[in-house]
Amino acid sequence: MIETMNQIDLKEMNLEGLEEFIASLGEKPFRARQIRKWLFNAGVNDFEAMTDLSKTLRARIGERARISGITCLKVEESQDGARKYLWELEDKARIESVLIPERDHLTLCISTQVGCAMGCRFCRTATLGLTRNLTQAEIINQILGIKNGLSDKNKLKNIVFMGMGEPLANPENVIRAIKIMLEPGLMQLSHRRMSLSTVGLIPELKRLADQVTVGLTVSLNAADNKIRDYLMPINRRFPLEDLHKALTVFPLPSRRMITIAYVLLADVNDSERHAKQLTRFLSGLRCKVNLVPFNPYPGAQFEAPNEEKVLAFRDALIKKHYTAIIRRSKGREISAACGQLVGSENTKK
Repeated sequence: MIETMNQIDLKEMNLEGLEEFIASLGEKPFRARQIRKWLFNAGVNDFEAMTDLSKTLRARIGERARISGITCLKVEESQDGARKYLWELEDKARIESVLIPERDHLTLCISTQVGCAMGCRFCRTATLGLTRNLTQAEIINQILGIKNGLSDKNKLKNIVFMGMGEPLANPENVIRAIKIMLEPGLMQLSHRRMSLSTVGLIPELKRLADQVTVGLTVSLNAADNKIRDYLMPINRRFPLEDLHKALTVFPLPSRRMITIAYVLLADVNDSERHAKQLTRFLSGLRCKVNLVPFNPYPGAQFEAPNEEKVLAFRDALIKKHYTAIIRRSKGREISAACGQLVGSENTKK
């Protein structure tokens, strides 16, 4: 929890903690629920806006607590309507979020770490290394910061944990944030429209499933241990055989599937042989496959396959009766597509 001048951040508290804090001021516990609605539903950043609390109580809370915020340094919009937000946190660290327009709603891709320690060779965020985890409040403040700027806040329906960082390398804060997002009466978000992407941290998969229900996306990118070792160093700790076992027992709500994300890299993992390896890995899993042609960035050592290879790879999966969709990432020209985020003001090609 970030503390400033001994003031606690109310957005870092769960309901029980806030009730205890309010009780320490001699107030009834129900005040905590009122405050949480102001914080997470109305998105206020000022105690004076909490008009159903007395001025005296607002002043007393303000002496001991604060409301954290997030500063938007820059917004870029691509031709396809995607918007990339560059945020500065209270310690001057920077992260990015991406707002993606869909046919009748908005999807927000949020970050969970400053940088990333996973070292995936095709991901630009990996070039940063890891600075630190985001707090519960910093994760949520990305959503609140964007909702406060929308004319129709109800259009923001989908949340995907696919920005900077590996969510399951920051499990405590990510799970706590998800619980607030899903708490009735607060942020008006549904677990059916929330998805978390992971490289496959097996011990944390069970922890996630035990505590919250959200969609799961697994960044696979190769179904051959040698290739995946090269592309994703985490595979040396959790090889494909172990990952397959963990996904087989991962609890899924009815009619929900695990999404397998597969970034197609020219002459690395895009051949007919690689597609056959992938179909063997998928055996026994309730899953669908998102094929993502590589999104280039300055200094990248990879290229995207040509369209013919992309379609052939997809067709090989469909032939084996797997649902396979080619995902064309939005926001490429503003470095807002999958694998391009670096939290910098200078990210254009």
